[in-house]
Parts: sequence; C-alpha cells; structure tokens
Amino acid sequence: MSQGTGRTPVVAVLGLGEAGGAIARDLVAAGAAVRAYDPAVAAPDGTAAATGEADAATGADLVLSVNSAHDAAAALRAGIPGAGTAVWADMNTASPGLKRELAATAAAAGVRFADIAIMAPVPGRGLYTPMLASGDAAADAASLLTGLGASVEVMDAEAGAAATRKLLRSVFFKGLAASVVEALEAARAAGCEDWLRGNIVEELVAAGEPTVDRLVAGTHRHAVRRAAEMAAAADMLTELDVPPTMAAASRDLLRRLSP
Repeated sequence: MSQGTGRTPVVAVLGLGEAGGAIARDLVAAGAAVRAYDPAVAAPDGTAAATGEADAATGADLVLSVNSAHDAAAALRAGIPGAGTAVWADMNTASPGLKRELAATAAAAGVRFADIAIMAPVPGRGLYTPMLASGDAAADAASLLTGLGASVEVMDAEAGAAATRKLLRSVFFKGLAASVVEALEAARAAGCEDWLRGNIVEELVAAGEPTVDRLVAGTHRHAVRRAAEMAAAADMLTELDVPPTMAAASRDLLRRLSP
C-alpha cells in the first residue's frame, strides 16, 4: 500500500535487465502492483507481464523506463498511448540533452515527465539505490517511490539536471577506475603490479578533504612539467604493449592547461 493513500500503487517497469529486474522485484516486495515489459526478458515472479510499453503503462501511476539510452525515445513513443495520467520516469543513463528531448516529447503528448538518475550501482540495492530526480513531475515520482521505501532526492530543476549530476560524477569515478585499470595492466607488464597496487591503496586511504584542492591546484601550477611526464608515461606503456588510453588523455589535458 502507498503510504497515506491506502491504495496499492501501480508501477510499470520497462526493461528487465540487471537494474530493472531488481527494481521490479523490490517494488513487488514493497507492496506495489507491477506491470513489467521487456521484449527479451521474462517478467519476474509477482509481476504482471505486459505485451508492450503501452500495455504496461495502461493504468499505471508511474512508469519506470529502465532499458537503455539507445531505446529510451522509442520506449517513450511506444508507451505514450497507454500512459494516461501516469508519470513517465526515465531512469536510463543518458545525456542531459536526450533527457530534455524526452521531456519535450512527453509534454507534447500531455504526459508528465521525470528525469531520475540512479546514483550508485544497483546490484545489491535494487529499489533502495540512492536516486536524484528533476523535471516537472520529479516530486510526484519521488513521492510514490519514497512511499515504497526508495531514497529519492528531488531537485527544483528541469529534466536533464539529474542526468548532469550523475554524469559529472561518472567523469570522476569511471575515469578514476579506468586509470587504475590501465596503470595496473602496465605494472603487470613491467613486473611490479603488487607494488603499484599497494601504492594506489595507500593514496586512496590517505585522501581527505584537502585532496581535491591539492590535485586541482597542482595540476594547473605544474601543467607543463606534468604534460611532459605523462608523455613519457604514454611512451612507456606503448613500449610495454599496453594501449596508453588514459595516460595519453592525461597528457593531452595537461597540454591544454599549459600556459
């Protein structure tokens, strides 16, 4: 039951992969009536299998589009005929521009829209993964989801704002992860992976609030010298037969910052 209304909320989940499947199962456990659709994945136990996006959206209070950025626009267009008064919440990892396009498509059809960004990995968390919502119907989507136990922060901003924050965070976290993977691959080729792994762990453990300011200030102050250092690092990785993707990107950024 939805908190405060005494009625069972109806939620459509489009896309039943790792994220959508986990969220659908948690919604059922939380007491929602779930209408599920994925052309390639069977509906989870406890949900009502729909025949398409419009069928899933029919009678729903909230539609969660959790398929992919590539399929988001097609799913919305296919689902609009059944959406009625439902809030269409796009949860795909997509650019802010695409989210604004989706919002405009929904608005033209009289469908309320929310841009919901999933702010942490879904496995192990499902519905309870922290979320950020923006768009004209963000508060309504958040109200229904939080009534089922989810954690949703609402931004007073247009669709695309939540996606912007998620992707800015991704630039850091995914970029950091990619740099660690590349560095360890090169260290393995050089025969000192354990040493570098220990060094990385020490640096991450020692990081504190001043670390960001130190990294930013040092990067700008020493851009010329560090560009040369990363050029040498990229050359070394090439000699080790490790593609210097992140090292070369760092070199190029430092060159751009050099006076």
